Amino acid sequence: MGNAFRCMSRKEHRGGAAVSRSKRMGSARSGRGGGGGKLTPAEEELLHRQALAMAIHQHLDAGGSMSRRIDAGGSMSRRIGPGSTSSRRRGDLPDSVTGAKPVQIVLENLETKKIVLVHGEGFGAWCWYKTISLLEEAGLDPIALDLTGSGIDNADTNSIATLADYSKPLIDYLNKLPENEKVILVGHSCGGASVSYALEQCPKKISKAIFLTATMVKDGQRPFDVFSEELASADVFLQESQLLIYGNGKDKPPTGLMFDKQQIKGLYFNTSPSKDTVLAAVSMRPIPLAPIMEKLSLTPENYGTVPRYFIQTLDDRMLSPDVQEKLVRENPPDGIFKIKGGDHCPFFSKPQSLNKILLEIAQIQAPTALLPGKAKTEAIEATEAKTEEEKTEKLS
Repeated sequence: MGNAFRCMSRKEHRGGAAVSRSKRMGSARSGRGGGGGKLTPAEEELLHRQALAMAIHQHLDAGGSMSRRIDAGGSMSRRIGPGSTSSRRRGDLPDSVTGAKPVQIVLENLETKKIVLVHGEGFGAWCWYKTISLLEEAGLDPIALDLTGSGIDNADTNSIATLADYSKPLIDYLNKLPENEKVILVGHSCGGASVSYALEQCPKKISKAIFLTATMVKDGQRPFDVFSEELASADVFLQESQLLIYGNGKDKPPTGLMFDKQQIKGLYFNTSPSKDTVLAAVSMRPIPLAPIMEKLSLTPENYGTVPRYFIQTLDDRMLSPDVQEKLVRENPPDGIFKIKGGDHCPFFSKPQSLNKILLEIAQIQAPTALLPGKAKTEAIEATEAKTEEEKTEKLS
């Protein structure tokens, strides 16, 4: 960012190698007991068109209805007609580094079916449209929120002064949950800071927290600090970056930042489908600066009581694998998962692999005692087994 291309110059060479593609597996398992196969090209095209049309509508019609949720009734989570196949097909699962055995969903064993998806910087609830569909097919209840000034939330990003302001829709949602209801939080990129903030504010409402190539900061750390080795120190960045937005005037501190389209494509979407890159281009909004520059206050009594899991993406140019390794080394989670071939946005580039991991984490039973500092790497290498490719299971 800063000297805008500093991170690009360090990372471009990492993305040059071709990404190997495992052959698609033919069979799928339905999360609701039915069978099914692959989505046809026409069905996939329809999914993309629906999401793109909604994003463009939201982008152009800021005066419309401002729902902060995309839930089971929203068009982004709509299934493709009555004859649609299970979208938990295993097309890219060999690239997931989560183990070779298929995930068996036993819904009655889950502590909660509700998964709250928290987007990263510049994104909105729209970015989770594939994940919502896949989780619904498995019988779970995904909810995607727009943080303040994101997606179709009509707040001016230049007015966001704190992480509390930015995370307010998430905290409000958690506070309105019934007394004994819990959710699983999933935070992407800088949305990890909002998840950490929520863990501190509402730990009793959260059963698990999942950091998806996210800013899993420590107490006293700023989200921006995670990127400082790749970009520049905060002081240098604020003085030299050409990406900053001065929404309150040049004589006042910067209020936000925005990448140009080529930078966004190179940093975030280096292995994502072009259709999703187009979707992002018309949907991403300026990034409020204050929330990522704020130091978090996190305590063992609140933040430390909720199990955390980290999902690494191994072809990530925005948050490099080295930085991700440093994050989990310095602030060990309770489990580590890896997605091979995933860029910074695996909900676009590796949706099936991401879905498989989310389902696995959702089924992890809460331990009787957590062992601090002992992160379990849940799996190292996925293998392709022909018998597994052809296997179809009925799930309760």
